[in-house]
Amino acid sequence: MTTNIKVIGIGDDGKHSLLPIYESWISNSEILVGGERQLAFFPDYDGDKIVIKGALSTLVTSLQHHQESNKVIVVLASGDPLFYGIGQYLATKLNVEIYPYISSIQQAFAKINESWQDAYVVSVHGRSMKGLAQKINGKKKIAILTDVENTPAKIARYLRSFQINEYRAFVAENLGGENERCQYFELEELENAEFSPLNVLILKQTSQPITYSFGIDDEEFHQRKPEKGLLTKKEIRTLSLSELKLKENSIVWDIGTCTGSVAIEACLIAKEGQVFAIEKNDHDLENCRANMVKFRTDFTVVQGKAPERLDEFPNPDAIFIGGTAGSMADILSVCCHRLNETGRIVLNAVTIENLAQAVELFKENGLETTITLAQVSRSKPILNLTRFDALNPIYIITAKHPKGERT
Repeated sequence: MTTNIKVIGIGDDGKHSLLPIYESWISNSEILVGGERQLAFFPDYDGDKIVIKGALSTLVTSLQHHQESNKVIVVLASGDPLFYGIGQYLATKLNVEIYPYISSIQQAFAKINESWQDAYVVSVHGRSMKGLAQKINGKKKIAILTDVENTPAKIARYLRSFQINEYRAFVAENLGGENERCQYFELEELENAEFSPLNVLILKQTSQPITYSFGIDDEEFHQRKPEKGLLTKKEIRTLSLSELKLKENSIVWDIGTCTGSVAIEACLIAKEGQVFAIEKNDHDLENCRANMVKFRTDFTVVQGKAPERLDEFPNPDAIFIGGTAGSMADILSVCCHRLNETGRIVLNAVTIENLAQAVELFKENGLETTITLAQVSRSKPILNLTRFDALNPIYIITAKHPKGERT
């Protein structure tokens, strides 16, 4: 029977952070695994050392071999191995016992005498910052795990590019180590500051920002002038988004995004997901990017005429098609075959001809459709009275794989 591998969390102060029994386990082990920094805490270790470098799958293969040979193995991990660490990955592949140390987040909040159970915690360590704006917008207390690329200064510049200025920052470096340093900053100050790679960034809200809920009013968006109205109207937008059945982690495409109104509202729903948009017109792209800043939504938008460039996007859970510019057959062919099994496509059509073509193309590509005809009128004052002003009727076509099965 193979022995369990012990995964032990360790602080930046090395052996001083370990319980005596942990030191005993390390001393009596035959193989010690960890990053170069963790292994350096044990220069007199008698057994074999394995440095964690490259793909974790390679490490797992090596550990499986040693474990089957009944070697006594200890893996050292920074802080809490189950908090954005390697603990969870190793636990799914090997027989392990995990012994956590205090996480860097716990230590950082302790430095400012703040509770952290109500904090929003996010990591950009080894991850892209894309989408961070909508994830944190409106949150009162935020903790961000950084790295050498996504530094506190870079994060500050990113936030300010979305006009997110209502936070005071606290940076804790080398927590528990000899070179520990903790400082407060305004975001503007933080933009040009330099830090040790080992740091945690805490943001505390100092003023309440403007936030937007589902169903943003049309006039809030930057749009073409004097040709106002080239956006998906609020009533149609909310109906279409409800048909997409978005989840918090959905991957969404918006084809013919124009002002970005649908993509923006999709970001506000799928905050932990990804949104991708395509638009061919320069002026509309300018308005879209201005709206991204205003509504603090960070999604990928490219210039092009679909289906061109759709191959740059990952397979979607939801697709909104606001316009096809005469390429409906080609666009729907790509969308139907790239759509994830339980995903949905929503297409807005204005004419009966486009409705008929879309339904037929969806059928040819093996998708089922349902259609809603939305006829919306808005109240409008006339002298001291009120009348209704009708918007153009819109066909909202929803398509999905039969019973969630791919064709």
